[in-house]
Amino acid sequence: MATTESLKQQVQTTQQNQVANQPKPQTIEDYMKKMAPAMSQALPKHMDIDRLTRLAMTTIRTTPALKDADVGSLLGAVMQAAQLGLEPGLMGHCYLLPFNNKNKGIKEVQFIIGYKGMIDLARRSGHIKSIYAHAVYSNDEFDYELGLESKLVHKPTMEPDKGEFIGAYAVAHFKDGGYQFEFMSKADIEKRKGRSKAANSKFSPWTSDYEEMAKKTVVRHMWKYLPISVEVQQQVAYDEGTGKDISKIKDVTPDDTLLEAPEYELLDITDENAEG
Repeated sequence: MATTESLKQQVQTTQQNQVANQPKPQTIEDYMKKMAPAMSQALPKHMDIDRLTRLAMTTIRTTPALKDADVGSLLGAVMQAAQLGLEPGLMGHCYLLPFNNKNKGIKEVQFIIGYKGMIDLARRSGHIKSIYAHAVYSNDEFDYELGLESKLVHKPTMEPDKGEFIGAYAVAHFKDGGYQFEFMSKADIEKRKGRSKAANSKFSPWTSDYEEMAKKTVVRHMWKYLPISVEVQQQVAYDEGTGKDISKIKDVTPDDTLLEAPEYELLDITDENAEG
């Protein structure tokens, strides 16, 4: 199966080994078409390479800064989406965000999983009956206890004024009858948000979809306790991380890669003239 690194190598080879009668691709779409066979090898059965290509190109057209990013980095992010079977775009499965790599002096692309993407990946394990997350506000009736007899009670307010956001929780019911739940306070969510490279831009999903990202954060925190395959665990660990391929690192948990990366600076990723 093709990997993110092997795809980048193919891009470099394509760029370096062009001859007079084989002009190099002039657009990102040309590169996408050129690398489609490699990406199709990574796709799960429920995804189609043509649909993935269309969604990726729509995301690139509506995010102008992606057009100026390193092509290998961009295709690597698309490959990451392909390997996990997630669709980039407005559905919230995953995001492709451009960064300035100040050490290399180039723009690179970071792959970020959305809340819906995390839920979709968990459900695919085959061992989970249902999984969901909810935000909690100060005007809700909310209580939880840990210990031998754990308990979780949440009655959302019906009033228009929800109050302040105080945290989020996630619950997973397993097919064998067991369950797992986790609650994270706003302070804990903000702490993990601060470790994300996407945290400081007003155009990041943390700004446009804070509640969704908060719910994703608590699902991600619960991830290590869910019956998820090692391969998916490792792929998810790449999410919002340092941009390094950790597929060969053993004993990785998602929170291990949430490290500050000062060599990166998130770009503003919208444009008044962008389509859509």
